[in-house]
Amino acid sequence: MVLVGGGHTHALVLRLLGERPQAWSGAEVVVVSDVLLAPYSGMLPGYVAGIYTHEAIHIDLENLCRFARARLICQAVVGIDVEANRVLLANGDVLSFDYASVNIGSSPMTDAVPGVDRWAVPVKPVAAFLRRWDALMAAVNSGAMPKDVVIVGGGAGGVEVALAMEKRLSGGCRVHLVHRDRQVLSGHPARAQRLARALLEKRGIVLHLGEDVVNVNEDSVVCASGKSVPSSTTFWVTQVAPAPWVRESGVATDESGFIRVDNRLCSVSHPLLFAAGDVATVEGHPRPKAGVFAVRQAKPLFANIGAALRGDALRSYRPQKAFLSLISTATGSALASRRWLAWKSPLMWRWKDWIDRRFMRQFACSGESQDVSDS
Repeated sequence: MVLVGGGHTHALVLRLLGERPQAWSGAEVVVVSDVLLAPYSGMLPGYVAGIYTHEAIHIDLENLCRFARARLICQAVVGIDVEANRVLLANGDVLSFDYASVNIGSSPMTDAVPGVDRWAVPVKPVAAFLRRWDALMAAVNSGAMPKDVVIVGGGAGGVEVALAMEKRLSGGCRVHLVHRDRQVLSGHPARAQRLARALLEKRGIVLHLGEDVVNVNEDSVVCASGKSVPSSTTFWVTQVAPAPWVRESGVATDESGFIRVDNRLCSVSHPLLFAAGDVATVEGHPRPKAGVFAVRQAKPLFANIGAALRGDALRSYRPQKAFLSLISTATGSALASRRWLAWKSPLMWRWKDWIDRRFMRQFACSGESQDVSDS
């Protein structure tokens, strides 16, 4: 059994396997990840804002794999040969599998706009983003404060990152938010949009709404309207896409390149392949790419992999239709949004902080049983 990626779903699956090894009895489990410390995206804005430490937001995959009695290979995956049941690694090695599962997340699309690949910093993969952010903060601490920082993308992720950066860089740096829609938080309730916009403006973040970015330069972001936004560093927090090798593997994907799975989390074209989290699209159940779905898929994925290994029937899984979105303001409050409801208060931040810390406590691997379904 090869687990490709150390995303949130696989991390929870490994936690479950450590607690219930008999569920996959007799299987050799191999985990392939390009990082040994897997970042938890839910706490990323808090780290940017200086609320959490580096250690607090990372899952130790080496420790987790020891707990689950799984072998960890620290290598990037460059492809899956779904006809020959092989995982292809960046160092040229090949892993054969009886079953495999993919949980590698997604990254903002960077190939549609000239200059993004060279001059912008995508917020995902998170590990790469953190290296660039830490380098920026090291420069700031040595006295080199950037004049203008630009965040492209005004969804929940972009809003959180903008607020976190404004808090950390306040006192000399202008933070800009560029978004193609006329309101931030597209897809959220109108009240949530109004609350977020008012908060961004109150914090002095310069909004450029209704602006399509058509070019990114070393020192500016250029919009279709002709507007040029000055930028010392540009962060890219836009619509996400999977790794290019996913589509190239020959597995069935949707129009955006995400792996199409049925309600058992099996590939619709290759039943020996499972997929979960952002990299997967559940047929008949379109959902936004949000971490809550990756977390909730852990139990059904764990159960169905075990059933497949035993030759038993797999069970259906139905993702929830609505979820509560909690957006940190980086100043001791959070904006909550669900369906038509929205409100902001310190209580929402304390709730979000409790949820995130509780999620991370599961990976201390001390042996105590915890319920992953409510994380």
